[in-house]
Amino acid sequence: MEKILTPLKDCFALKPRIFSDERGTFYETYNENTFKASTGIDLNFVQDNQSTSSYGVLRGLHFQKGKMAQAKLVRVIAGKVLDIVVDLRPESGTFGKSYAIELSDKNHLQLFVPRGFAHGFVTLSDRSVFAYKCDNFYNKSSEGGIIYNDATLNLDWHLPEEDLIISEKDLQLPGFEQAIS
Repeated sequence: MEKILTPLKDCFALKPRIFSDERGTFYETYNENTFKASTGIDLNFVQDNQSTSSYGVLRGLHFQKGKMAQAKLVRVIAGKVLDIVVDLRPESGTFGKSYAIELSDKNHLQLFVPRGFAHGFVTLSDRSVFAYKCDNFYNKSSEGGIIYNDATLNLDWHLPEEDLIISEKDLQLPGFEQAIS
């Protein structure tokens, strides 16, 4: 497993070793020992989540607050998404900065999202199956979010506004400044 650094502190992509032949491909999506050796991080993932989305579905930007914050290891099982993370840690040198990466069933990349980051993605293919491992359990009273089109963050979701499909709940999320206060 190859660790690929991003411009955000503690956030990185992982590229698995893929074995291919005439039958198809095989690779480990997660191995605790390999993860530790490649990243130097010792985490206990306690919850796996999966979502299916159609083209234009935007989920995010979401995070868990306080002691219920979650680190995530995310990947795409089928299709292609644009994944975006935002560093919400005031003490970090990359506070308020964002990073975007395409994750797909073709590139097999995974993204490690540290605790204290907001996370969201939009489906760029007809359909996507998105999976993520979390190191803390979901807690409704600890959930937070940032509106996808916050002017301070100025995120490029790579799709025209009219193609985006966003839940009513996500459309009610506060801006960056409100979310971090």
